[in-house]
Amino acid sequence: MKRITILIADDEREIADLIALHLEKEGYHLIKAYDGKEAVRAVQAHSIDLIILDIMMPGLDGYEVTRQVREQHRMPIIFLSAKTSDFDKISGLVLGADDYMTKPFNPMELVARVNAHLRRSMQFSQPAADSHSLLEAGGLTIDPDKRTVCVYGKSVELTPKEFDILYLLASYPRKVFSAENIFEQVWGEAYYSGGNTVMVHIRTLRKKLGEEELNKNKWIKTVWGVGYSFNG
Repeated sequence: MKRITILIADDEREIADLIALHLEKEGYHLIKAYDGKEAVRAVQAHSIDLIILDIMMPGLDGYEVTRQVREQHRMPIIFLSAKTSDFDKISGLVLGADDYMTKPFNPMELVARVNAHLRRSMQFSQPAADSHSLLEAGGLTIDPDKRTVCVYGKSVELTPKEFDILYLLASYPRKVFSAENIFEQVWGEAYYSGGNTVMVHIRTLRKKLGEEELNKNKWIKTVWGVGYSFNG
């Protein structure tokens, strides 16, 4: 059985070593990178299942690393950064990160989030016993087996979490999901305070689907004060 490999990219070696110490206890194989260019090379050279990524690194910052990685890969990315503003968090999520933790951090919380993201990622990467049907609605086509999305025949690149949110909503047309419901089902963990994570992912998902040009609520409808639903 393939051993899960995690890339830790942080120019502070003490932090990288601390993270590695806790994750090794979980049985993961760890690769460390101490600058952005080294992180990109590691992704190109190894089969990486998850990345823990600092933002402020020499060579390439975490944002640029994420942009380059997302051109070809869909593994979960967790930002771990001393940058604490909402702008920084939203920027990371918009670029394609799946989670954002601030320093100083609780190593056990990081391990819990790593485990949750990996469970979710592995769940969706397993071949299904029965092939799922395509989901189609008004020019939007979702293939759950290939994890692809097309808008009027044109492929749309989504992050793993964006796809999971869209597939969840589209699987239950017109059912209203609260942000808490979406977070707990997609992230696989308890909803935490200040969780504008779902809102940010919905915003970027709509932008990628072209809803701003087509119709703001063409597929994903905001039910004010309640949550979101899918116009099937």
